[in-house]
Amino acid sequence: MGAQSPPTGHDIELAAKAASGDRQAYGELVRRHGSAVRGLLRRLGADSATADDLAQDAFITGFEQVAEFRGEGTFAGWIKKIAARLYLKKVKREARLIFSDTIEPAEELGGRDASGDAASRIDLDDALKALSRGERLCVSLCYGADWSHAEAAEALNLPIGTVKSHVKRGLDKLRAKLARPEEGARREAHG
Repeated sequence: MGAQSPPTGHDIELAAKAASGDRQAYGELVRRHGSAVRGLLRRLGADSATADDLAQDAFITGFEQVAEFRGEGTFAGWIKKIAARLYLKKVKREARLIFSDTIEPAEELGGRDASGDAASRIDLDDALKALSRGERLCVSLCYGADWSHAEAAEALNLPIGTVKSHVKRGLDKLRAKLARPEEGARREAHG
């Protein structure tokens, strides 16, 4: 018997096949969404190796629970929620989850190093590093993982008003940082 071609179809169809035990169908879902899950985990603050490990754990958990995926949202959103919850559990377990209203230096965020010339190249990952840990997590969960404010508040064990404040401040900072990256670089060079 020759090698089979990868399964095709919509994510909902692949998830249904995976729920019936089709590992190739689930493998296709991993192939399609693995990069997005790792990207979300890095934006939440995981370094590359941790993001890879947690993404793998999320897909294993997803395979074990794929029968629970009902197609009410996207598979990508469903698996990202699993990954984000695993990341939050890890952070809480390591007792590193500290929320404050002050901006933490980028080195303390546990993010990966920026590559390239920061003065000429600002991207979302770099801009996220300028946010406090609370702002970064809330913005990444609500916009990267497509969680509601209520879901983020529950997962982070924070009042919903605090989550909304973190999101608003974080988005304001991101807009300012991304709107004028060259101005910020000039100020730093001359400041």
